[in-house]
Amino acid sequence: MALAVERAEKSGIALEAQQKIHGKYDSNLATEILHWVKSVTNENFNPSGDVENFVELFRDGTLLCKLANALKPGAVKKVNASKMAFKQMENISFFLHFAENYVSKTELFQTVDLYEGQDPNAVLVCLSSLARKSEKSFGLAGLGPREAEGDRRQWSEEQLKAGQGIIGLQMGSNKGANQSGINFGNTRHM
Repeated sequence: MALAVERAEKSGIALEAQQKIHGKYDSNLATEILHWVKSVTNENFNPSGDVENFVELFRDGTLLCKLANALKPGAVKKVNASKMAFKQMENISFFLHFAENYVSKTELFQTVDLYEGQDPNAVLVCLSSLARKSEKSFGLAGLGPREAEGDRRQWSEEQLKAGQGIIGLQMGSNKGANQSGINFGNTRHM
């Protein structure tokens, strides 16, 4: 017999912090992300962007694993169908391991952010970043602005050496001033 462990209600500063974190959640962006996930995975679910629906859809990690496998076939080898908490969290970690190859570490979320609903906005940031990169990385329709591509410049040795003789304005300039004629304080009278 498994006992459900529930957390105590937050109050004081912890409640304010949680409200601030949940205040960043954008339900319109969540709806767009859910429509994107639905089109990529061909799964049938409610694409409503409210927080409860968003967290509940991804909570067990199976939809995240299906998304990873739809983007890159075979990315997640084993998807746990168990209702046990640690197996569901393992699914989420499988997805995060896949996502860290395409998303910067600052855009990843922690497993508890999703599983316990601590920070649904972090999950939203990760998924929107993955959606933005999907066109370039996976050849699938993306979401959001297209990422910029770098413009590499090639400099000749002559150009690089010419730049060494120039003092940049960040170094400062004293306009030829020196310290001659400067004395501090009053001279000593004997």
